[in-house]
Amino acid sequence: GLVIDGRTLEHVLHDSLQNIFLELTEKCRAVVCCQATPLQKSVLVKLVRSKLKAMTLAVGDGANDVSMIQVADTGVGISGQEGMQAVMASDFAISQFRHLRKLLLVHGHWCHTRLTNMVLYFFYKNVTYVNLLFWYQFFCGFSGTSMTDYWILILFNLLFTSLPPIIYGVLDKDVSAEILMELPQLYTMSQ
Repeated sequence: GLVIDGRTLEHVLHDSLQNIFLELTEKCRAVVCCQATPLQKSVLVKLVRSKLKAMTLAVGDGANDVSMIQVADTGVGISGQEGMQAVMASDFAISQFRHLRKLLLVHGHWCHTRLTNMVLYFFYKNVTYVNLLFWYQFFCGFSGTSMTDYWILILFNLLFTSLPPIIYGVLDKDVSAEILMELPQLYTMSQ
C-alpha cells in the first residue's frame, strides 16, 4: 500500500507529477491519503476517474468529505460524531466503517444481479409486444389497424408486466449473504 500526506499530495496533484503518481497507485493494492484538504480529496477522485477511467467509491464521515463524496461515482457516508453532512451528500449511509464490507460484497452483488436481470426482462417484454404488433400487420394486410385497445396497452405495461419485476427485485437473492461474505471473488465474477 501507499500512504501519502496532505503536503506531498499538494505537489503530486500538479500536472507534471500526475502521471507518475497514477502509475504508482496502479501498482498498489491500497492508497491512503491522510491530512488532505477537502479540495485535494475531490481533485484526487476526479483525477482517478478521468485519467484511469476507473469507477470510484468515496467514503467519508464529516463535512470535509462532502466534495469528495459528490465527485465519486458512488458515495458512502458514515454517520457519527462529526455530524450528518457526509450522510446527507452520499448515495449510501452506514453507521460504522465495518459495515462497508457487507454493503459492497452482499448488497452490491445483489443489486448488480437484480439490475442486469431486470434489463433483460424489460428487453424480453418489449420484444414480445413489438413482435405481436409486427406479425399482426401481416395478418391485417398492413392496413395500419390497431391490434389492441389503448387500455390493454396501458394495462399490459402497468399490471401484467410490473408485478414480476417488483417481486423479483424484493425477494431475489441468488447467493446467501454468508457465502458472499466468505467468497469476495463472487462480486467480481458477477460483473
